[in-house]
Amino acid sequence: MRARIFAFSPPRDTASPPNPTRLPMRTALPFAAMLALTLAACDAARPGTDATLPADAAGATVQPAATADDAPASGRLGPDAVWQGTPDACRDQAGPPDDCLLDAMRTGGATAAAVAAAQRLAAEGNPGYIDGWREIDGVGAASLVYPFRANTNQGLWLVDADGRAVDVDQDVLPKTAQTQDDIREFLEAHPDVMPFAPAQADGSETLPDDGVRLVFATPMRSCHACEQAGTLRVGYDFDAARRFSGQQVLDLR
Repeated sequence: MRARIFAFSPPRDTASPPNPTRLPMRTALPFAAMLALTLAACDAARPGTDATLPADAAGATVQPAATADDAPASGRLGPDAVWQGTPDACRDQAGPPDDCLLDAMRTGGATAAAVAAAQRLAAEGNPGYIDGWREIDGVGAASLVYPFRANTNQGLWLVDADGRAVDVDQDVLPKTAQTQDDIREFLEAHPDVMPFAPAQADGSETLPDDGVRLVFATPMRSCHACEQAGTLRVGYDFDAARRFSGQQVLDLR
């Protein structure tokens, strides 16, 4: 079962490559190689692959990750992505709050990494920023603030050794998990309930080969003010090097 994970990397050089038609014949790429490069470029720009990414003029670029094995060696998300300013001036603005927030961060001394993280959240439709950083059993934990929401103003990213960010409030109860007997029975008995963020840390477990599973619990309700009907527990697994290796629903009770 896969979690939604993101990779943070610095901006790439956007200079145009030399025109191969101007190269001497002995250095020109064979036609087959050129065709392969063209197809690869087209494939990378297909809809849904997020080929166009938000980039702050000051530095970092953020992009979603496909796997936990292809993360960049540099530009990792870390404590320098924390911003402890305030976007209060944006609450009464008529324009988009994410634009105002990014401007407030830039003028408020935010680092390029902090602005890049805020751009990632804005691109997902959740304007916010990282306001704290700690470690849980060797795994980074970035606390999130969503200042413009009416409810659920906090969140959390787990950040692995490669700088991948896993949102503990997204995709916590996928349809594949709803076929498990205990979960299916719970949902049949409580058809109106759903997970209500934010998830709360609920301990950890040691995995084979020095890995660790971080457990988070999310309340199940039918509305924000409604009584809690149950608790969903999800485990996030990391290997000995603290690279993210997967997520699974543990139980719903």
